[in-house]
Amino acid sequence: MEPVKKGTIVTSPHKTKQTLYLVKSGAVRLYSMTAEGRELTLDVLAAGHLFGEIGSLVSESSMYAVTLEDSIICTIDYEQFKSLLREKPELSIKFIEIMSARIKEVEELLEHMAYSSVRIRLLYLLHKLANKFGENSIGKESEAVQHDWIKLGVELTHQELASMTGCIRETVTETLNRLAAEGILIKSGVRQPLWVHIDRLKDELARH
Repeated sequence: MEPVKKGTIVTSPHKTKQTLYLVKSGAVRLYSMTAEGRELTLDVLAAGHLFGEIGSLVSESSMYAVTLEDSIICTIDYEQFKSLLREKPELSIKFIEIMSARIKEVEELLEHMAYSSVRIRLLYLLHKLANKFGENSIGKESEAVQHDWIKLGVELTHQELASMTGCIRETVTETLNRLAAEGILIKSGVRQPLWVHIDRLKDELARH
């Protein structure tokens, strides 16, 4: 277990050792590179999530992982992991459940990336981030913020959101401004967390 600074590449396709990683605290973005050299986000992980390559069950050898904020990452290599599963077979079932959920999330994300507009991609990403990093609000930071609003507990720049939705920064900024005008999100300032109205966000996604 070790602290890792924001912006650190934790693993990449050039890493040969099979290792499983656990996000103890912080946030990690998983992505691959397209043939055109663009980043394609595969997942955004919060504390308690796993990533890495372990044998034939989990194959993420073409994946990059970068910390979105200062994090604490735990690592275990392939042989240690196999020994652990032999000692505690119930962990095998839990591990399969976790990875199955991950595969479903990635399939949904890739479908949106392939067929959805930038607006829907961004709404889907905000919904995903709200589920993983959302903090229920009681109006502590603004009297205008009520129980229906959720603060995203991870700070992302417009450029980072652009990379995660496969578009350019200017398009993300324009779309975020439009969503703010529609009352779906609140931008509390430069490099400040976003607040999303979760019910309005879900309704907008359901419309599409």
